[in-house]
Amino acid sequence: MTTQNPGAAMARVAAPGYVLDRREAVPALIGRHEDFLIVTGLAGTSKDLAALTDDGAHVYTMAGAMGGACMIGLGLALARPDRRVLVLTGDGELLMNVGALATISVLNPPNLSIVCVDNGHYGETGYQKSHTSLGVDLERMAAGAGIKTTRTVSTGAEIADAARVLREGNGTAFVLLRVTPSDPPAYRRNMDPAACRVRFKAALA
Repeated sequence: MTTQNPGAAMARVAAPGYVLDRREAVPALIGRHEDFLIVTGLAGTSKDLAALTDDGAHVYTMAGAMGGACMIGLGLALARPDRRVLVLTGDGELLMNVGALATISVLNPPNLSIVCVDNGHYGETGYQKSHTSLGVDLERMAAGAGIKTTRTVSTGAEIADAARVLREGNGTAFVLLRVTPSDPPAYRRNMDPAACRVRFKAALA
């Protein structure tokens, strides 16, 4: 990703505990991606999943609509209780609409899992430090909202347990995946929203 201000390179300083490489940790956590209908946030997570799935029809990647991923995932999980739904979003995107966690906890669909890929930076706008680099803990916020199954993954040894959590349980699960502020995979995904909507709708059938 091309940075958008001269200080961006200096801003890419990982906070303590942010040591995992997203290019390895995201695929390891998700495992068999075909098990899910997937909604992503914009920027890094959209590229993570587009690269992992080769821009698969079962993945709806966002662009520009910051803060919408969790609520779209909630609606999808309620509409399709027969399918497991995964939301993959970033710390900046989730901070834009963190109140969504309260609504999700109240409805508590058992087929919804949320992964927040937290690199402590706003990667879309130049890698300025986000609130999570400065002490905000999104897993604790999810738990405080009432989501009963939550995890923080900051080492490789914690990935297997979190991967299991994404597929099991009788309520919504939330996993915070802490990664270094490195670039996501370079992948040129389909940016035609109408075409993406049509193919995703076909994947629901």
